[in-house]
Amino acid sequence: MRLTRRQLGAAAVASAATGFFGRHSKAQQGENAPIADTILVNGRFTTLDRANSNPEAVAIQGGRFIGVGSEQGVRALSGTKTRVINLNGRRAIPGLIDSHTHLIRGGLNYNMELRWDGVRSLSHALAMLREQVDRTPAPQWVRVVGGFTLHQFDEKRLPTIEELNAIAPDTPVFILHLYDRAILNAAALRVVGYTKDTPNPPGGEIVRDAKGNPTGLLLARPNATILYATLAKGPKLPPEYQKNSTRQFMREVNRLGITSVIDAGGGGQQYPDDYRIVEELHEEGLLTVRIAYNLLPQKPKEELADFTTWSKQVTPGQGDESYRHNGAGEVLVYSAADFEDFQFERPDLPTNMEGDLERVVRLLAENRWPWRMHATYDETITRALDVFEKVSRDVPFENIHWLFDHAETVSDRNIDRIAALGGGIAVQHRMVYQGEDFVARYGAKAAETSPPIRRMLDKGVKVGAGTDATRVASYNPWVSLAWLVTGKTVGGLSLYPASNRLDRETALRLWTVDNTWFSTEEGKKGEIKVGQLADLAVLSDDYFAVADDKIQDITAVLTLLGGEVVHGGDEFVGLAPPIPAAMPDWSPVRKFGGYQERAAASSLGTKYASLAVACGCASACGVHAHNHAGAYASPAPAADEATFWGAFGCSCWAI
Repeated sequence: MRLTRRQLGAAAVASAATGFFGRHSKAQQGENAPIADTILVNGRFTTLDRANSNPEAVAIQGGRFIGVGSEQGVRALSGTKTRVINLNGRRAIPGLIDSHTHLIRGGLNYNMELRWDGVRSLSHALAMLREQVDRTPAPQWVRVVGGFTLHQFDEKRLPTIEELNAIAPDTPVFILHLYDRAILNAAALRVVGYTKDTPNPPGGEIVRDAKGNPTGLLLARPNATILYATLAKGPKLPPEYQKNSTRQFMREVNRLGITSVIDAGGGGQQYPDDYRIVEELHEEGLLTVRIAYNLLPQKPKEELADFTTWSKQVTPGQGDESYRHNGAGEVLVYSAADFEDFQFERPDLPTNMEGDLERVVRLLAENRWPWRMHATYDETITRALDVFEKVSRDVPFENIHWLFDHAETVSDRNIDRIAALGGGIAVQHRMVYQGEDFVARYGAKAAETSPPIRRMLDKGVKVGAGTDATRVASYNPWVSLAWLVTGKTVGGLSLYPASNRLDRETALRLWTVDNTWFSTEEGKKGEIKVGQLADLAVLSDDYFAVADDKIQDITAVLTLLGGEVVHGGDEFVGLAPPIPAAMPDWSPVRKFGGYQERAAASSLGTKYASLAVACGCASACGVHAHNHAGAYASPAPAADEATFWGAFGCSCWAI
C-alpha cells in the first residue's frame, strides 16, 4: 500500500514528537518543544486514559496528540499558526471505532438507498418512499436496504405489497427487512423476472398466491442467498458515483462520531474488484474513516482456494494507519455459517462443517492471519471450538487475534474455552432490531443474556462492540451504546436485567480503546493520550449526563481524524471541508440524508396523527378499517393538508 506524501510527512513529525515527549519533561521542552497545529480548549474531555482522565485542553500536531493536560501547559505549545478551537463546554471523547461493519460495500451503494434507519412510524416511512418514487427516473429502483425493523414503527408492521403497488405502479421498489425477507412491488417482480415458472432458489422461498404466482414476498429460508441475489439484479452506480457515494457514507458516519471501522467483508463483496473505489480514495488522501478490512470468500467450497491465493498476495497489517489489511472472515467457510433469523428455528449445520473449517483455520494459523467467524448460536461455537482447539495443538494461536462475531447464545463453558485460547468476541446490536423475535421464540429468560456481555467481560475475554451495519442493523453507534447501557430494543422492549447491562464508561470503552485489539492496533488509538492518533468526537449532548432514553439521539458536532476536521455541525459547521453533493441528482441522500433523527422522523407521523384525531373515523372503526398509513401512501392526495381529502386525513373516507 502506498502512503501519500501528506501521510508520510505526518508520520515522521508524529514519530519525532512522540519521542521528544517520551524523553523530556514540560520544564525541559523550552524552545525545542513542538508547535501544535490545533489546540482544543473549554471542553469536558473523556480521555479513557486512566492516568489522565480529566484534562483541561488538548494539543495536536502531525496527526497525533502531543499535549493532554492543563490549559496553561497546552497553550504553551501554540504558535502563530496554531488553530485554537473553543469547544464551548461540550463533551469530547475518543473517535468511535466500529469493530464490525460493512462500510466498503455500504459505501458503494449508499447514494442509491432510501434509509429508514431511525424512522418511528410507517406513515412517515411510506411518505418518504412515495416522494422518492416521484424523484427516481426509469430504469432505477427505489431501495430500502436494511437498517430498520418493523418493531421501531408505531404501527408494528411492515408495508403491504398493496401499499407498495399503490405508491409505485411503474417504479421497481425493493425493501429488505433485516436478513429475513424482502418485499418487492409488481414492477420489481417484472424486472427481476420472477414468474409462476421460477423455481425457488437454494436457500430461499418465493412466496406465491393460490395460483402459484409470486406475491412479491421473498423469505430467507434457511439463508439470505435469495435476498443477495435479487438485490444484485438492480442497477449499479458507475465508478465515479460509487466514489462519491463512499464519501457521502463516510461523512455520514463521521457525523455520528465514527473515525475507524473494521470492515467484515460481506456477500457480494469481491476482492480486489470491489475494493478499488476505497483504495483510490485512500491514494487520493480522501478517506475520512480509518479502515481495517477483512477478506471474505464469496463461493461455497472455494474458500480454501481463496485464502491460499490471498495469503500470497497480502499480509495482515499491510497498509498504513488509514487503510490496512486485517485478516480473514467474517465467513471462513459457508458450511459453518449459521444464518440468524429468530423468527425461524436454528439451522443445523452439515456434518462436513468441521473438516471444511479445519483446513481453512490451519492455513490461517500457519500464515499467522487473524480471523473472525460469524457464529450466532452456542451450538455453532461449540463445534468451531472443537476445531480451533485441535488446530492449536499443532499450530499455537499465540499473538493471533482471532474472534467470534455475534455470539448471542454463547454459553459460560464456551466463554471459558474462548478465553483459554486467547480469543475475543465482537458483539453487535442485532438484538436491538430482533429482540422481540428472539423473545417470541426462546422466551424472555433466555433473552436476558443474549449475548451475555457482562459475563464475557468478567471472564477476561476480549470484547468489542459494533453494529453489523448496513443491512441487519443501523450504522448508528449511539443506538448500540444505548442498548449496552439500557438493554432495550428500538421498539422499547427491555431485554436485560441490571446484571447484563453496562455502565456508560464501560460501554464507551467497548466502542473505543477495547476495539483496538480487534484490528491489532492497541496503543495507537482509542484514547485521548499523548502519542496516539488524534481521532476525536465532540458531542451534541453530554453522553454522561443525558437521560438513558436520549443516548440514541446523540450525534457529533465536531469530528477530527488525525487532527483534521472531517465533520462539523452547529457552531462548528464551517470547519469541515465541503464534499460534492450526492450523485446522481435523484439520490435519496440529497433529499433525506441518512439516519433519521428521532425528532425529525417523528414530525411527519405526528402531523398525520393529529389529522387522524380530527377526522371522522379517529375512533376504532369496525366498518371502515381505519388505515391512515395506507391513505398517505395511496395516489389520492391524502398526504396534502391543502386538499379536501388531506384535511380529513382519512383512508376510509367516512365523513
